[in-house]
Amino acid sequence: MGLAKDCKINLHSKYRKGARNLITDVAGIRVGQVTIKSEDQNINTGVSAIMPASDNIFRRKMFAASSIINGFGKSVGLVQMEELGTLESPIIMTNTLSVGTALTASVKYMLEMNPEIGVETGTVNCVVTECNDGELNDIRGLHVREEHVRQAIESASEIFEEGSVGAGTGMEMMGLSGGIGSASRLVEIGGKDYTIGAIALTNYGSSDGLVIGGDYIGRRIKAERIKEDKGSCIIVIATDIPMICRQLKRLANRAAHALALTGSYSGNGSGDIAIAFSTANRIEHFNEGKFKNIDMIYDDELSPVFAAGVEAVEEALISSIYHADSMPGVRGRQEKSLRDYMHLYEG
Repeated sequence: MGLAKDCKINLHSKYRKGARNLITDVAGIRVGQVTIKSEDQNINTGVSAIMPASDNIFRRKMFAASSIINGFGKSVGLVQMEELGTLESPIIMTNTLSVGTALTASVKYMLEMNPEIGVETGTVNCVVTECNDGELNDIRGLHVREEHVRQAIESASEIFEEGSVGAGTGMEMMGLSGGIGSASRLVEIGGKDYTIGAIALTNYGSSDGLVIGGDYIGRRIKAERIKEDKGSCIIVIATDIPMICRQLKRLANRAAHALALTGSYSGNGSGDIAIAFSTANRIEHFNEGKFKNIDMIYDDELSPVFAAGVEAVEEALISSIYHADSMPGVRGRQEKSLRDYMHLYEG
């Protein structure tokens, strides 16, 4: 999981990696996935669910923020996150035309967990994100169903696969198979280790643009077709560092640097969105008092946090294509795996 120990890719990491090198190195976070494929190779899609906490996140919310790096996207739930600065639901990843189905399934799950929603209190802000897998998947077929989303939520674990799985099944990146990638970094602050984890759904980049650790390998890969920088990328960053929503937005903004390090310039048609949240402070939905005491890191201490975050995201992006398989898809299309071109890598 994460970049395999025998992988020949070197990203020149400055910061130590977490035990699993996954976003789940941040305590309490779990990821569940459902992969949907057909024997005729026309269906290649799925769902990935990020569970931010092992307890009830609606009743004990987390500080969160989003960064719209390029807004060619159809995600839901980000408007309220921007306004209130909190996360109160799982984060679902799926394909573009399945956002509505995923939203309904997530809402139903939250209603079951919280019978007071819509009765004793207001409604719930469920977050669903997307990328367009229509190049390899029969996206018009609407093959993601509510039960798939529920299965992803209920199967969430600290250990999960990367590559052509879950929401990443039919995705592309830089003219190669894309998918799900994850990584983590440790940062020492005040004599204590804190964790920053990232997970990415990759479907972006031009066919000749891929850069790995400073190596412009994309220029040496002879793509079967020219692909411009479009298609989208969803990045989720989690940390146990006490950060408030303003600081988390600054961390989410840094995801753009990781995209650039891999060779992306966020083209016109790429919906590049980052979400960052912290597990350190919990905000009670049913508060008994008028004020809330919170911990937060001083802004002057954030530079290494930003640097480690960029590292984690960069590796998550590269990990998604390193672990992805060569994918045959709808209309006879096929994308090759990065592993097919490792002989061209000079890092």
